[in-house]
Amino acid sequence: MRIGIVCPYSFDVPGGVQNHVMDLAEALLGLGHEVSVLAPADEDSELPPYVVPAGRSVPFPYNGSVARITFGPLSTARVRRWLARGDFDVLHVHEPFVLSVSLLAVLSARGPVVATFHTAMTRSKALAAAQGMLQLVLERITARIAVSALARKLQVEHLDGGAVEIPNGVAVGKFAGAEPLPGWPGPSGVGTGGTLGFLGRFTEARKGFPVLRDAFVDLARSRPGLRLLVAGPGDLTDLHEGVPVELRDRITFLGRVSEEEKARMLRSVDLYVAPNIGGESFGMILTEAMAAGTTVVASDLDAFRRVLDGGRAGRLFPTGDPAALAAAVSDLLDDPAARAELSACASQVVAAFDWPTVARRVLEVYATAIEATDGRVMDVEWTAPS
Repeated sequence: MRIGIVCPYSFDVPGGVQNHVMDLAEALLGLGHEVSVLAPADEDSELPPYVVPAGRSVPFPYNGSVARITFGPLSTARVRRWLARGDFDVLHVHEPFVLSVSLLAVLSARGPVVATFHTAMTRSKALAAAQGMLQLVLERITARIAVSALARKLQVEHLDGGAVEIPNGVAVGKFAGAEPLPGWPGPSGVGTGGTLGFLGRFTEARKGFPVLRDAFVDLARSRPGLRLLVAGPGDLTDLHEGVPVELRDRITFLGRVSEEEKARMLRSVDLYVAPNIGGESFGMILTEAMAAGTTVVASDLDAFRRVLDGGRAGRLFPTGDPAALAAAVSDLLDDPAARAELSACASQVVAAFDWPTVARRVLEVYATAIEATDGRVMDVEWTAPS
C-alpha cells in the first residue's frame, strides 16, 4: 500500500504528534508498506529519509502551547506536488483542523482521507466560530481516528460524528532495552534515597512542574539521597526557581534529549512523575516510562487514569496537590515490592500500545476508507489562500 502521512507541526522541534507520526511511519515501513511523510521543516533539516520538508515554520499559539506550523500559497503548492508525486492509496493527516499542511492536504486530496485527532479540546465556542471551514474539511475526510476517549468525545459532541479510538503507540523494545545513564539511578535506601524523573517543557503551566518541584523540596529535606533528573527544553535558572540553594545540586538537568537519550533517561529513575494539571488527551510519556519498566506516579487526570488502567499500572495522586504527590513518592520509594507490582502490571498493559499492534489497527481503518471510496477520485474545487 502507498501511504501518505501529513504532520501539521514542525519536525525541527520535537513533540508528541511528531514522534507519533515518525513511529507510525516506521512501523508501517516495517510491515512492508511504502510511506512518505510531509511536515513543516527547513530544506536543510536533518530528517529521516521518508520525510519530505514542507517549508519553514512559524510559531502559532494552540491548545495552551505554541505550535510551529506552515501555511499559505507556497505551502499549498508543495502539498499538491507531494500528493501528485505520491499517488497514494490513502492519505493520513494528523490534526486536520490546525492551520497548517494537514488542513491543506485534506482540501487538496482527491482520494480516501483518514484523519487522526490527538487533541481533547472542549472549547466548543471556538469550534462553532469556525464551523464553515471545519465542515468543508470534514466533508473530505473518509474515516476518523481519535487517540483517546477524550479526543473521540470531541468528535461526538462537537463535530457531528464519531471516530475509531486507537491509542498512541510506543516502541516497547526500544525503551525496555535501553541502558541507564552512567551513575543512575543510584542508591534508594528506605527513608534516604531514590531518584525521580520528569521530561517535558517545565516552564509550560499545564505540565505541572511546580507541583513536582514543591513535592521534591519537601521530601529532599528528610531524604538526603533523593535526586531529581529533568530533561526537556528550558533554562537551568528557570528550573531552579523556587528551589532552595542547598538543594539545587540534587537536580540534574539534561536539557533537550534525543529519542535514544529519552529512553536511557527513563531507565535511569526509580519513579517517573507526571504532575500535569490539564490539557492532556492521552499521556504518551506514561506509556514510554511503562515500556522502560519504570514505575509511574501521575496526576489523576482522566487521560492518565485510562492509560494506567485506573491505577493498577501506576500510582495516581490528586491533580495539583504537592503534599499528596510527596506522600505517594515517599511510600513507593520505601516499598520496592509495590513498585515491582505496578511495573509488572504496566508491562502487561503497555503491550497493547506496542507500535506493530497499533499500526495493524490503523491499517484496518485505511482499508475501510479505501473500500468506502471504491476508487473514486474527487474533483478539487477548493481555491488556495492568497
